[in-house]
Order: sequence, then C-alpha cells, then structure tokens
Amino acid sequence: MTFNQTNFDSLDEFPIPTVKRRGRLKIYFGYAAGVGKTYTMLNDAQEALKDGIDVVAGYIEPHARPETMACLEGLEVLAPLEISYKGITLAEFDLDRAIRRKPQLILVDELAHTNVEGCRHKKRYQDVDELLQAGIDVYTTINVQHIESLNDVVASITEISVRERIPDSVFDSADQIELVDIEPDDLIDRLNKGNIYREEQARRALGNFFTKENLIALREIALRRTADKVNRTAINNEIQNCDQAKSKTQYANEHILVCLSSAASNAKVIRTAARIADAFHGTFTALFVETSETEESDNKNMMSLMENLRLAEQLGAQIATVYGDDIPAQIAEYARSSRVSKIVMGRSAHTRKWFVKSNFVDKLTAYAPTIDIYIIPDTQSSSYINFPKFAKPSGLSLVDTAKSVGILVICTLIGFLFTALNFSIANIITVYILGVQLNAIVTRGRMYSAVSSVLGVLLFNYFFTEPRFSFQAFDPGYPVTFLIMLVASLITSTLTKQVKEQARQSAQKAHRTEVLLETSRKLQQAKNQSDILIETAHQMVKLLGRTIIIYAAKQNTLSEPLVFPKEDSVDSQAYLATDERAVAEWVYMNNKHAGATTNTLSTAKCLYLAVRSGNSVLAVAGIVMDKESPLEAFEKSLMIAMLNECAMALEKENSNEAQKQISIQMQQEQLRANLLRAISHDLRTPLTSISGNAGILMGNSEVLNKAQKKSLYSDIYDDSMWLINLVENLLSITRIDNGTLNLNMQSELLEEVFTEALLHINRNSVEHKIETVLDDEFLMAKMDSRLIIQVIINIMDNAIKYTPPGSHIIISAKREKQMVLIEISDDGPGISDKAKSKLFEMFYTADNIRGDGRRGLGLGLYLCKSIINALGGTIDIKDNIPHGTVFYFTLQAEEVNYHE
Repeated sequence: MTFNQTNFDSLDEFPIPTVKRRGRLKIYFGYAAGVGKTYTMLNDAQEALKDGIDVVAGYIEPHARPETMACLEGLEVLAPLEISYKGITLAEFDLDRAIRRKPQLILVDELAHTNVEGCRHKKRYQDVDELLQAGIDVYTTINVQHIESLNDVVASITEISVRERIPDSVFDSADQIELVDIEPDDLIDRLNKGNIYREEQARRALGNFFTKENLIALREIALRRTADKVNRTAINNEIQNCDQAKSKTQYANEHILVCLSSAASNAKVIRTAARIADAFHGTFTALFVETSETEESDNKNMMSLMENLRLAEQLGAQIATVYGDDIPAQIAEYARSSRVSKIVMGRSAHTRKWFVKSNFVDKLTAYAPTIDIYIIPDTQSSSYINFPKFAKPSGLSLVDTAKSVGILVICTLIGFLFTALNFSIANIITVYILGVQLNAIVTRGRMYSAVSSVLGVLLFNYFFTEPRFSFQAFDPGYPVTFLIMLVASLITSTLTKQVKEQARQSAQKAHRTEVLLETSRKLQQAKNQSDILIETAHQMVKLLGRTIIIYAAKQNTLSEPLVFPKEDSVDSQAYLATDERAVAEWVYMNNKHAGATTNTLSTAKCLYLAVRSGNSVLAVAGIVMDKESPLEAFEKSLMIAMLNECAMALEKENSNEAQKQISIQMQQEQLRANLLRAISHDLRTPLTSISGNAGILMGNSEVLNKAQKKSLYSDIYDDSMWLINLVENLLSITRIDNGTLNLNMQSELLEEVFTEALLHINRNSVEHKIETVLDDEFLMAKMDSRLIIQVIINIMDNAIKYTPPGSHIIISAKREKQMVLIEISDDGPGISDKAKSKLFEMFYTADNIRGDGRRGLGLGLYLCKSIINALGGTIDIKDNIPHGTVFYFTLQAEEVNYHE
C-alpha cells in the first residue's frame, strides 16, 4: 500500500496536525478555462507575501501562458510528488511535504483534479481539506462545470460531460468565493490570440466548448451559483445572529425525496433533486427500494447503484432503505410516514407498453395524491422504470437443477400411480401444480419455477393425454386445459416465490432490528470503556458477518487493536500490518472515514470509521473488506447507527468518570476543610496548655514547689504526647489514602506485639487493671507489626481515656480457622448503638466525656479500620456483657515453625 510518497513504516513518521484552528478556504471561481483564475490567485498571493504572510505555491498547473507563470516569481514553489503510473512519471501535489512545511497560506490549483493511483486521497479537494484541518489557509481554483449538482446542466449546454467534479458541500463550505469574470467576447479573443491554448487546440475549442452561446450560458450559471452562495451565507448568518428558533423553522417544512436506482439516468435525477432541496432549503432524502430481484442483479447494476448512492451522499442526502416488490406503494408509504412534500424521480421516453395497464407514475400518484411529484425526463433511456427491477436471471445451479428434475420425476410417478388407480385427470393436474409450488420453495430464482411450469404441462401432455407418449391431443378441450394448467402453475409459483421472499426480507429486517436493539441494551449494561467496545464489535460481527478490528483512543493515540474474527479460522495478521494501522491513525487524527471503498487510502484491506462524539474521536472501527462485497445501503445505515450508539455510550462513560473524579475532588476538598477546621479547633487547647504551663515554669520557677512543678511537667508531657499521636495518625491516614503506604508483611508472635504496644500506651494506664490473654503463647499472625502496634495503642488509649480509673481492660487473641481474632474489652460505661454505626468514620467522636476533658479529632478508630482493611482483615465493635465495650479485629493466621 502506498501513502503519497512513502510507506509509513513507523507511526512517528506520520504527519500529525498539532493545531486546532482550521484553515480558511478561498476559491477563485470561473465559468471557463482562461478567464484568469490562476493569474488572479497568484497576484493575490504576491500581495499576501508583501504583507509578511508565509506563502507557498503547493501546486500550480503548468500553463503555456507567460504572464501567468511570471506571477510565480518570488514565491516558494513546493517540489511536486513524482509517481510512476503505467510507465509514465506524473507530477502530483505533495500533501505530506506541504503539511511538514506548514506555511500560513498555500496555493493549490485545480481543486477538482483526480489524483493518480498511489496518492493518499483520490481527489485533490480531499488533500485541500486535510490542509485546512492542519490549520493552513488555502487558495484554489475551479470552473463551474466541475460542481457536482451543475454537471448535467452544463453537459446539456456544451454536450460535454466532465468527469472531474467536487461535491457542492466543498464549494458551499468555502470561507470566500471570488468570481473571476470577463466578457465572453474577450475570452474568445484571448483564445484566438493563443493566450489560452495552442493554435490547433484553440481551433478545436472554438468549434466545440468555446462557442459564444455556450460561454454566455456558462457565465450565467456561474453568476447564479455565486449569488446562491452569497444568499446561503446570509441565511446562515441570520440563523446565528437572530432568533434561531424562528429562522430554523422558516425553512423546515420542505422534505425532498429522490428515488435511487441503478439506471444511468438516475445521477441526473439525484442532482436535480439536490438543486430543488437547495432552492427550498429543505431536508433531502434518497430512498432505495430493495425488491426480491435486487439480489439477482449483476455486478454492473450493483456498481452503478453504489455510485448513485455515493453521489446522493455527496450532495447531502440522508440514505434510507425499504423492502417490497410493490415499489410505488413502498415509496408512497415512506413518503407519508416521513412527511415528504416533494418526490423527484426519473422517467424514460417510453413510459407505456402494450401489456402494461398503468405506468409507474400513475401508480405512485394514486398511492400519494397529496404529494408533489417531479418527473425528470430521460430521452436517452428506453427502460420502463428507473428502479432496480432487474430481470436478468441468476446463474444455473446444479443443486437447484437436480431438485427441479427430481420434483418433476416424482410428480410423473405419482401421475402413473393415479392412472393405475383410475383417478381423474384433474388429480394429476393438481399434482403437477403442487410440484411447481414445491419447486418455487426449494429453489432460488424464478427461472426454475417458470421452466418447471412449462415442463409440467409438456410431461402431462406426453404421458397422460391421448394419444399417450406423444405431444398430440385428440380431445379438443385439452389445449384449453394445458393453457389453464400453465397459467395456474405460473401464478402459484410466482405467489409462492413472493411469499418466500417476503418471509426472507421480514426475517432479515427483524434480525437487523433485533441486533440494533440488542446493541442498545448491551451497551447500557456495559461497565467500562473496554466492555462497550467489545460489545459493539460483537454486534457488528453479528450484523455484517465480517471480521471487525477495534482501536480504542487513549492518551491522544490509538491503543493496540482488538480483533473480532467472523470465524475462528480467520487469519487476521494481514489486517494488523503497519500500513493498516497507519490508515486507522489517519482516521483518528482527521475524524473522517478512510480505507477500502472510500476515496482516501483506498488500497487498504479494511474500511475504517471513526467512532466520534462531536469533533473528538473516541475509537476507530475497522471492517475487513478484503475480497468481500461492498456494504449494502441498509447495512451501512445500521452500522453507522450502531457506532453512534457506541459513541454515546463511550461519551456517557467518560462523563461518568469525569463526574467520579469531580466527586473525589469534592470529597478531598471537604476532607481538607474538615481536617483544617478540626485541627484549628482542637489543637488550640493542648497548645494553649503547653504554652501556659511553660510560661508559668519560666516566670515562677522559684516560687513553685516540687509537686507543683511535677504537675506542670506532666501536663506538658501529656499534651505533647497527644500532639505526637495526632501527627502520627494524620501521617498514616495520608499515606493510606494516597496509596503510598508500604506494607512490610511478616509473621509475628502476638505476645511480642502486645508487649511492645503496652510499652507505649497512655501513662494513665497505671490507674487501670490491664490483662493479656493468649489462647496459645506461640500464636502467630501475618502482619505489619509497626501498624498493628499503632492499632492496639489507639484502641487501648481510647479504653483508658473513656473508662473510669480502676476498670478492667483485657487484650486477648485466639485462633479461628485461618484467622486470628484479637479482642480489646473493657468494663466501662459502654457505647450507644447510635454511636457504634459511626464510630469508625473520620472526624466522628462519641458523646463520652474523656477523663482529661479534651475532645478528640476522631481519627484514631478511622485509622485503625484503614490499617486492618489494608492488611486484609476486618474490624468491628460489640457490647461487653454485662457492661462495657469490645473492639475486635482479625488477621491472617500463620503456622508456627517449632524448629526455628
């Protein structure tokens, strides 16, 4: 695969636009070659260069006009991209070089030019669009005959059909249109002087395209198209600057419907409908009616249909598909349900045939009498209807042929049996008609049913009418019998085929609708971004029956692809090559479709579509098209709807994640506020006490006796220890909440841990009776001993502070299966049920009055719970019978190694 001048072996080489600003597009518009578009563009570029703007001539079409080429002097000219095509070296615009150079303004001549095979884009206007997305302003040129919707009008005037065209949306989206205009007589004079073409070429042009009548007509069309652009810009400004609701509803009543087909004239019908929709500022829809014969159409018809469908999309139409063999009824039903105001369709010169009672237009008018119908004549076509009623039979199948022959043989054998049993001829006729119905059910294509009907009549005549074993008939009534038998067979086979096809269409439509509904339901149940993308991919495989590749967007790039093959045996490595990923990267960066069946990087094996939400791409979906037929219109519509559902789900997930982050930040802010408020309030008491006692000692040390000094020293010590414990708790909580707490998990003897903890508890512990009870003196648990000692100290200090002197405090441990249960109980006043539910919350303090009269911050027990949970245990509280409180927590038990 070739991407412009080079293969991107490394994604780092792929040009990545870094600017968000979109460039501005100015089009120099003319009604014919030679009016001075390129000359005017180069003169404006010279003026811009004088104003200090960085200008580069990206590509200027070589001209045999010295005054035009002289305008290039002083401008930096970008080297062209040379591509070898069929033994010829061709010069093309080098898009990658232009993006790397990244000037402020670039000149790109001939906007409608078709790039040679091997360039990234098929059309030059796509190159220009990528330049605009990279933030580069573009000057370009175009003639009136290159605008898509005007192609038929120009062709009818000049009798020349131009193949290089641009969508109307490209012209209408330009920021500025400058009409380069001269009088037709002056243009003809320039042509005669050889200022446009060489002498021989100029003589041919004057006799064909450049007649005065043609130039006058083309000039008028160009003036009108420019005026339409100015009018459309004014309307858009009115919608943006005035009352939007009023302005939008002013043109919202017109709905234009065009009927799609594979006919060559359908392109003219689509362009006409687009012009009507544009004139009425209405909604534009292109409808395709899929019939039972659509699948039997040949490749040429299908390719023509796809080209017409793409043309309708380029002209801004919404594509819709309905099913049914009665085409006028389907169109009328869709038009009524969609509030269509005007229907545009084609009509050939031969609208009636001797066997047709009423033509297509009459039927449609009868079905939809209140809708305006515009008929676009086509004098070049002799077909009856411009709709996909394909009559070409499908290819012969050996299996279907064998089935048809077998059914006829069985019907003949049954006929012999009925003859032997002296049954009437009518019974044998019924058997053959039944055989034709069975043939219609088990075979594909109407040819088998028709042939079976004829052969059934011939077999009946040959074997069962007198004289037998000949195709003669003595009875004069037999020819009528044969005719009725043939008609009945044909009618029953046709009706059977129709019922079978309708059942198939209904099942297919139901399946696709079910897949879409199931997608919506599964995406709602998806828990995260990965689940959303996986469910979407599975549903796309179910809908399309093709291998799907998903690239998730993470941190401004695409993650590794997820492959969902249609079959387990599919080798997907070819679809994960560097070139394929480069196409997916391009789709992600440019928010456009690319790959197979598109005009951008069309040599890729997959069709890549952006899962977009507004201007941001959330993921890229790749659909394997290698050796696969193009997507049907209805399949493409459902697929896009499915990707839109995926985008909405991803956007919702991202919104939820953002909301969670905001909620976490709010909680952190609330925690910080609570912490500052609690510290500012509760630190005041110990700090005041410390400073006051220190001041007394400093100023009155000589008058204080020994007992008074000791009391003051004790108060200072208690207050400072309280502050130290507070700071330790705050640091531990911070490390746990930030995830920076490093656990040093080891097997420890609980007896040693208890002993160490009791050495650091409140000095008032001497006023209580503290007892240690161990179920086994070698009882061990897996823990971070430093943290568990802190837990025991916090709980023991609470028991000491909130129980009266002389109370009993017991710390015990015992083995329970794979865990060790540690309990710290007291026989104090206990804790209320209301306080128990909130006791482990941060900043919560119970109503108990401490012995020192100081209120705690409510951090100790919160820290205990955080530590125990981090170690994989549980912590809780219960009443101690008959009175008091029991704090208990669990740790992972460890076996004792007695040899050690």
